[in-house]
This record gives sequence, structure tokens and C-alpha cells, in this order.
Amino acid sequence: MKRNLVNITKEQLSQYDGKNNKPSYVAVDGIIYDVSNMPVWADGVHFGLTPGKDLSSQFSSCHDNDKTILSKLKIVGKLV
Repeated sequence: MKRNLVNITKEQLSQYDGKNNKPSYVAVDGIIYDVSNMPVWADGVHFGLTPGKDLSSQFSSCHDNDKTILSKLKIVGKLV
């Protein structure tokens, strides 16, 4: 079954920073993932990175573009 993704702008994404009980979202390669329940993002920071941003280049350089990590995350939208 094909899923319809919600289009989210960078400005909208910035609102999902995990603060004030908001979810924590990050974008990687145009796809937006929910990292709210990931232990490595528990304090709202992961190796100095914060949610609410496009972290494509950081993900690629830190994880050698290993998509198995992303496959464990809930997809919430598409970055436009």
C-alpha cells in the first residue's frame, strides 16, 4: 500500500524541535522522520545535532549513508 506523505517546508519543520512537548522531526534526503521516541534523541540533542532541521549531509557523513537506521523510524512527510 502506497502512503501519501504530507508536504512540510523547512520553516514548518523547524517547529518540530522537541521543545514544549512537540515531536522531534528530522529530514534526511527529502524525507521527514519522527525521532521523538529514539533514545539517542532523548534529551533533544544527538551528537550536537538538534531536531527540526534537514540533517542530510550530517547523516551521510556520520552513517556512511546507511539507510537501515532510517528504516526503523516513522516517516511523517516529505520536505518541500
